[in-house]
Amino acid sequence: MFNYDWFTGTLFEQQKQNARLRCARKRFADVTPDQEATHAEFQTFLAELEVRTLLYLRDGFSYEFKGLVNIGSTSTMTFECEPVDEHYKVGAFVVSLAYDEIIRIEVFAVHPKEKPEDMPIITGFRGGPTDVLMPRDGIRDEPRDD
Repeated sequence: MFNYDWFTGTLFEQQKQNARLRCARKRFADVTPDQEATHAEFQTFLAELEVRTLLYLRDGFSYEFKGLVNIGSTSTMTFECEPVDEHYKVGAFVVSLAYDEIIRIEVFAVHPKEKPEDMPIITGFRGGPTDVLMPRDGIRDEPRDD
């Protein structure tokens, strides 16, 4: 389902715009679709919305998509992802994967002033999909009494 054209054509942009519009409509439930274009507060809110894109893979990993990276090939998806682990925030993390590994894409629109404190768990920086339940520090062996 997902391929190079999905990300570079209109479908991805439509999904992001749809998330923004639905977020603004939720915030301004009293504004009718006919009024949206001329409603100043609605338009200001809409323009200020941020969008996060989460990619979920068959192996249980997930990444926050930051932007495509052009390496001259469209057969695999190469992108920069947004690091969650503080250790990776000092540099850039570039991932290449087969498009058919992507099973779901979530686009989350939110106003910067309304961001939830608990953001979705991104597992792409863990040792494996099951490590989500245990922080890296918890992986160390505990001393045994026997």
